[in-house]
Amino acid sequence: MRRNVFDLLASAVGVLMVIVLLVAGSLLMWGYSFANSNVQSQLAQQHIVFPALGSKELASPQIGPYLNQYAGQPLTTGAQAAAYANHFIAVHLSEMPLGGIYSQVSTASRADPTNAALAAEVQTSFQGTTLRGLLLEAYAFSEFGLIALYAGIAAFVLAALMAVLVGFGLWHARRTPADEELALAVPVDRVLVTA
Repeated sequence: MRRNVFDLLASAVGVLMVIVLLVAGSLLMWGYSFANSNVQSQLAQQHIVFPALGSKELASPQIGPYLNQYAGQPLTTGAQAAAYANHFIAVHLSEMPLGGIYSQVSTASRADPTNAALAAEVQTSFQGTTLRGLLLEAYAFSEFGLIALYAGIAAFVLAALMAVLVGFGLWHARRTPADEELALAVPVDRVLVTA
């Protein structure tokens, strides 16, 4: 095979790789944008606001160190959702009877159906654990978006690197004499011929 033909074929494969990486990078960036805007708009619709700085809730050593940075802000990001779920709702649930664990509170309420206070605890536990789960789901979705962002950037960097290599391949194909053959991997004098 002629050397310049090989260079042109390798460069064509490189061009195809550049196109694939650019399409993948574009789709990953779209995924990041979709996840980010969706999480933000869905969380903003809930109108959850962190307690104000200096409030009783933030004075708690189980809550304050994690939420002080968000004091008074509306909850609109995945990181905020995780902090609120894990260091506000979870702390309040843990202070309830039976640790606020819905299955345990519900089982206790079914065992004593006349206990109105316990029935109210079931509702509070259910609402708290549900909201906590939904906020953590938003956080997970935002993390997937962040992974898509990093992967998109990597795809664009690889596409640029591959484009440079394609350029070198085309440059080399133009400089190579038309009659030059592709070198064999094994020198001819070392090939064993059997009769």
